[in-house]
Amino acid sequence: MGSNQTWISEVILLGFQIDPELEVFLFGLFLLFYSLTLLGNGVILGLICLDSRLHTPMYFFLSHLAIVDMAYASSTVPKMLANLILQKKTISFAPCILQTFLYLAFAVTECLSLVVMSYDRYVAICHPLYYSVIMSWRVCTVLAATCWIFSFLLALVHISLILRLPFCGAQKINHFFCQIISVFKLACADTRLNQIVLFVGSVFVLVGPLCLVLGSYARILAAILRIQSAEGRRKAFSTCSSHLCVVGLFFGTAIVMYLAPKSSHSQEQRKILSLFYSLFNPMLNPLIYSLRNAEVKGALRRFLEKKRSL
Repeated sequence: MGSNQTWISEVILLGFQIDPELEVFLFGLFLLFYSLTLLGNGVILGLICLDSRLHTPMYFFLSHLAIVDMAYASSTVPKMLANLILQKKTISFAPCILQTFLYLAFAVTECLSLVVMSYDRYVAICHPLYYSVIMSWRVCTVLAATCWIFSFLLALVHISLILRLPFCGAQKINHFFCQIISVFKLACADTRLNQIVLFVGSVFVLVGPLCLVLGSYARILAAILRIQSAEGRRKAFSTCSSHLCVVGLFFGTAIVMYLAPKSSHSQEQRKILSLFYSLFNPMLNPLIYSLRNAEVKGALRRFLEKKRSL
């Protein structure tokens, strides 16, 4: 590094670069979505904790997914909301890197949690007699802890490589948060190693898990078709279709974002994709699970009836 290079103390988040009147509208809209995200996932988490009928491995993992979704959205949305109404759209460098770290960690945790949930459904439908043995509480706890620990370690690898770079380039990020690819552009050094590690990591945590999920559901579908009871088939399809909707939303947008060629979509399109899986997915997940899951709706009904009786 030359002596005339300086380190960045803060960066400007350019955001959506739209008219101020539209920014106020988006602030209200995104605030509503963020509130629904916290409310919906909070209700799911509360119902699972309070209703003993939901104390099963499937809902144990669903409670972790609810926690991840709330943390996932909270890592980026509050700062985005603040920048929509403030004139000064800056963020200090240290919080920017922290935002990148948390976003990556929670994204990978959600990805791995969806894989574990698909494995849980595979065991429940394909090996029902051994379900309680295979998916013991000890195994569930180990699987959940592994998802969290591995995710934070992988995010730490990316951040460690980022912090080795000299940051003395342009102090503007053309995004609404410190997305890792945008952070690379702040560096005044070769970032090819970072990009290679990011691509390999994306393949490992997106393509690999997606193949496992699809493989699990291929086996599940074959098992469901062999169920003679129409009610049994309906219940199995209902539970699995909810999970497949969530898997499709998350993996689809993430793969387009991180594995598609850079030239395939503009920066504005990348912002919309990021917004989709950082705000819309966490908001839709509890709606998908609650609207298509009779047990969750039953738990909510029992909770409301108990409240009315008091």
